[in-house]
Formats: sequence, C-alpha cells, structure tokens
Amino acid sequence: METNLNTLKPLAERMRPVKLADFIGQEHIVGQGRLLRELISQNHIPSLVLWGPPGSGKTTLATILANSIEADFIFFSAVLSGVKEIRKIVARAEQEKQGTDKPTILFVDEIHRFNKSQQDAFLPHVENGLLTLIGATTENPSFQVIAPLLSRCQVLLLKPLEPENIDVILRRALSDTERGLGNHNLDIEDNALTLLTKAVDGDCRRALNCLETAAILALKNTPSAQAVITEEQVREAMQERTLRYDQSGEEHYNLISALHKSLRDSDPDGAGYWLGRMLAAGEEPLYIARRLIRFASEDIGVADPRALEVALSCRQSYHVLGSPEGELALYQATTYLATAPKSNALYMMQKSVHKEIKRSGSLPVPDHLRNAPTKLMKEIGYGKNYQYAHDNADGLVAQEHLPEKISGKIFYIPTDRGYEAIIGDRITKWRQILQQRAKDLQHAQKQQKK
Repeated sequence: METNLNTLKPLAERMRPVKLADFIGQEHIVGQGRLLRELISQNHIPSLVLWGPPGSGKTTLATILANSIEADFIFFSAVLSGVKEIRKIVARAEQEKQGTDKPTILFVDEIHRFNKSQQDAFLPHVENGLLTLIGATTENPSFQVIAPLLSRCQVLLLKPLEPENIDVILRRALSDTERGLGNHNLDIEDNALTLLTKAVDGDCRRALNCLETAAILALKNTPSAQAVITEEQVREAMQERTLRYDQSGEEHYNLISALHKSLRDSDPDGAGYWLGRMLAAGEEPLYIARRLIRFASEDIGVADPRALEVALSCRQSYHVLGSPEGELALYQATTYLATAPKSNALYMMQKSVHKEIKRSGSLPVPDHLRNAPTKLMKEIGYGKNYQYAHDNADGLVAQEHLPEKISGKIFYIPTDRGYEAIIGDRITKWRQILQQRAKDLQHAQKQQKK
C-alpha cells in the first residue's frame, strides 16, 4: 500500500475553496441574504477586517472575494513585509488601474502585527479607493488597528467552526480525488471522525492537517485494499491537544473575565472550569493568583475578611510548590472566594472617595485632627478640642473627621451580607448613640440657659 501521499502542498491548502458555494461555515456572514453573499452578488467589495480564531476561514474568504470580482489579489504578510513593499504594491495597483481598470485587493495576513507607521502607509490608498484592504487578525482590531484605518473598514467577526462544519470538510477531503485523499481508498471510523471534529477547537486547518497525518499512519499500517483511519491513529496525529489561547490577546481577557464573573456570581463550578481552562492553556498561575487577591478586596471585602487572607495564602502556596501540586491551592482559593458572601462596598467607597477628591481638591485637615508637637502649633489651634476616644467608656466621640466643606458625607455603605452585616449593624448602633448623645447635650445646654 502506498504510504506517501506524494503532494507538495499540505492538504489544508489543497482543499481551500475558491468559490463561495464550496465554503463551509460562517453562515452569519455568508448565508443567504447575509452581508458577504450580497456584496458578491452586487460585485462590490469594500475594505474589510476579518477577525476570528485560527482556521476559521479568513484567508479563504479573502481569496473568494477577490475571485468573485476578478481583482488583482495581493497577499501581504505583516510579519515578513514592511513599508518598502507597500510602495511597490501601490505602484502595481496604479499600473493595473491605468492599464486594465482592474481593482486591487490587498490581503494583509496578521494585520495586528503592523506597527502604526505601516498602517499609516495604507491609509491614503484605502481612502482614495486605489486599494481594497482585507485584513485578517486573530486579535481584537479595536486594540490593534489604528482608528483612522479601522473607520474605513467593515469589521466582520468569524466564529470557530462547529463540529458539524468540520465533519463536512473532512468527509469532502477524504472523497475528493483531485485535491484531497480520494485516490487512496481511505475510510475513517465514526468515533475517530467525531474525536477529530471536536478536538480541534473549530480550527479547520488543524483538522485537515491532523487528517493528513492520520491518513499517512493508516496507509502505512494497513496492508488491505482499503485503509481505515482509527481513533488511535487520530490521537497519535493530534498529539497533545493545544487549547486556543494567547496570554496577551483577546482570549486571555475573555477567560479571565469569565473566571471573575463566575466568582462574582457565586458559582464555584463555573469558576473552577474557567480556572482549569486557563491553566490547561498555559496561563501563568501567579497571574491568576494576583487576580484572586484583587477579587477578594473588590467583590468580597469585609463581607468576609478572611477572603483576602485565603487569596494571599494561595499565592504563597503556589510560589512554594509550583505546578502541578500548587495548582490545587488555586482551586481551593477559587472555591472559597466563589462561595464567600459578596460585597463591592469597599470598591464603591474607593470610587466615591476618588470622585470627591477630584471634585473638591485638597481640603484642609480640621484643626482638631492636626498633630501639635510644638508650642507654636498648639498656640495657633492645632489639636484644640480633640476628643480622645479611649477616655469614653464606649470608645465613641462626637467629632467630625472630614474637612468642613464635606462634613457629614458618607462614603462607606455596608451591605447586609456576611460579616459586613455585623459591621453595618455596628455602625448604625454607633450613630444612634452619638445622635442621642448630641440630643442630650443640646437639652443640657438649654437647661443651663434657663
């Protein structure tokens, strides 16, 4: 049995569709009545940014769009090319326009890797219509593409392909005799196909690459007339599954956001899952530990004062143990924080204080709260009439601790959850005592005057 597939191009490249009718997936933009299909039907392609994960069809769609209007299609790598190459492309586009009036579509792969000067070089030529720009990116274009260029492009969001989409693409590759594996009399076990469609995380390119490798293994190991790709061969071809993740990109922020919100919503299952996803994808565990420490103050605060201690201990435990043993401390802290009573009262207090400081500026410290270590300071009133709380049996004094202009303002409003409920009751009781004491003092003063 022939084991060499005898091809120069990878299967994923050979199977790339050249017309929209053969494109699988992304129905929300290529389906009947959807944007890209309508643009093709009207023979009008504007500048676009295709934003989506690897293997979702960005390059394929750009090629199909260029073919649909018979444009001069130029592939441009943001990694390998610079401003010098941009000038050559502009000259070529001008020549095409003057000679044949043929439009030029410039496809920029990984446009998020362009620096500002490179993106600026495109801007005037996209604006005057000389170039139709189609950029592909796995990163959020709001952060990676300059605003003037982004405003001249329609952003289209591509999604990871569904397992059923991958299934269709793989079956097509197995049966296609011109570009695929159809000449090798190959079949695949149902469970092997199911495994492959689900394990590639919606990445069509990876699915086809794994299928090609599994096909080589099947052809080598099967002496019979028809080779069958097994589940074991698929697992061997895939090796260890790599989850889609970028520690500085969009998916990083999506996952940490999911973890934080699961914690806030008191869901230990969701929190544990997203923690596991981040660890499996290679996130730095100490980064997660730092976020747990922040969460303990921001979303729990004094509703459970031990939350901060647990988060800090978690970081120290991981620092001592490392992976994999120390990861259990992350799960322990995550579960504790998820099930602790929640309060953002400290966070709201911080925002309220900052807002007041920004509004009122550097208000002077009241004289009675000022330190008076020298005779002069005492003479000008520093520390005058200060009441020492421990001189009172209940430890309470009726004196203002805020600047005069914002006297009486309340920044901390405790919730009725967890330990904060006790604090709230305590503050309410203190205020009632001080109010009654003030009333009693006023009454005594009135009696003296009589």
